[in-house]
Amino acid sequence: MRLPPYLWLAVAIVAEVIATSALRASEGFTRFVPSAVVIAGYVVAFYCLSMTLRTMPVGIVYAIWSGVGIVLITLVAIVLYRQVPDLAAICGLGLIVAGVVVLNLFSKMQAH
Repeated sequence: MRLPPYLWLAVAIVAEVIATSALRASEGFTRFVPSAVVIAGYVVAFYCLSMTLRTMPVGIVYAIWSGVGIVLITLVAIVLYRQVPDLAAICGLGLIVAGVVVLNLFSKMQAH
């Protein structure tokens, strides 16, 4: 299927966030449904990530994947698990987002 690379990447990130969120609920892979969600989510995530890497540089893709994923997982943790980040965590997340923005806007590695 021929989709734009950023769409593949967005699906990969969402699938990874779902899988990672279900990882806690799997209780060490002792609960079937959350464990199945983890496995399926990571399969989808890595497939979509591999499709993204067909046309985009790995450094850029991984920066976006990890940066956006970290921020989304933090938001999920706040909503689902009431894990509220402190000021240092918020500053760190802001730096991650800033790094991803700088890579996308100013890096010559960027695929167009």
